[in-house]
Amino acid sequence: MRMDSPPLIVHIIYRLGVGGLENGLVNLINTMPIDAYRHAIVCLKDDNDLSQRLTRNDVSVYSLHKMEGQDWGSFVRFYRLLKQLKPAIVHTRNLATIEYQIPAFLAGISYRVHGEHGWDVFDPNGENKKYQWVRRLIKPLIHRFIPLSKQLESYLTDKIHVSPDKITRIINGVDNWFFYPLTAEKQPLAGCPLVFSDDDLIIGTIGRMHGVKDQLTLVNAFIQLCQRGSELKSHLKLIIIGDGPLREPALKLLTDNQLAANAWLPGERADVAEIMRRLDLFVLPSQAEGISNTILEAMATGLPVLATSVGGNPELVAEGITGMLTPAGDSAAMAEKLSEYIHNTARMREHGQQGLQRAAQEFSLTAMVANYQAVYDSFFQQE
Repeated sequence: MRMDSPPLIVHIIYRLGVGGLENGLVNLINTMPIDAYRHAIVCLKDDNDLSQRLTRNDVSVYSLHKMEGQDWGSFVRFYRLLKQLKPAIVHTRNLATIEYQIPAFLAGISYRVHGEHGWDVFDPNGENKKYQWVRRLIKPLIHRFIPLSKQLESYLTDKIHVSPDKITRIINGVDNWFFYPLTAEKQPLAGCPLVFSDDDLIIGTIGRMHGVKDQLTLVNAFIQLCQRGSELKSHLKLIIIGDGPLREPALKLLTDNQLAANAWLPGERADVAEIMRRLDLFVLPSQAEGISNTILEAMATGLPVLATSVGGNPELVAEGITGMLTPAGDSAAMAEKLSEYIHNTARMREHGQQGLQRAAQEFSLTAMVANYQAVYDSFFQQE
């Protein structure tokens, strides 16, 4: 039976920063009925500005200040925090937090959930045997697994040997109150040197700039496209939002090819939705993905999507209907797909409209939250 006060769920993530996983958690907490569950967030590392997007004033955010490497003290701190908070459910996400199911078990937490949102940066295809064994060893402590894509669901059953009756696949939902199409002319963005002209085509991507996201393939495709003619070069612009080790190499590539004036790479930005509305075409060049929030956000903004055919991307991008797919790491193939769009803007706009409709019909935030709540509710229905 449910207790009078809503049960508490402790969500543990690596860092409350800018990213799809983090955005999804914030959307889940903000949208779930306030009388259904209480929530607390525990970060292994630190809490960045994303916590300011929480609209509920009863959500506490804690940091374990985990040191690099194996920090046994962080397990003790998490155990003590759980004994203090006394949650009904602990929900870990991805490989970085799965080991914290152990102190949750030792603390006597009744129900334990683990989400698989995408591959670790050091294991982009899920083939690392050590990581597979970690998941297998901790598997008995977990009551419910929630993968976001069919690929991740297959990984859990085939590689980790999780029983299908312990798995509930839940695709992300997108906040269409926050992400929606542009309804007027493109206005300048604060700090952006690019001029938004009706004659220009703005290509963009958003995400952490590290290896698995592979923005360098997009940069190289953009360079190849611009080299096809001066007329084309004068009308193409590139926006890459995000920070990380690939940012400087990307800037150097653009500078070396005399294209720095055609691009804007400002690092992290808080106005992602406004930036998305300045784009004409969204590109996701990743080498691996779970279910990409940025694809859903682009679709909700009415943008056509060109994505690599990896992970959950083919589940989101309907080839030839809402966008196009291209092989990962192939800048020449990506440049060719971009060229197809550039020379058929009517098709590009049609794909954007189809994506907008699909986002509203199939990837609503309401449906996602209802599915998560159903998983949480199922524990108490068994009592």
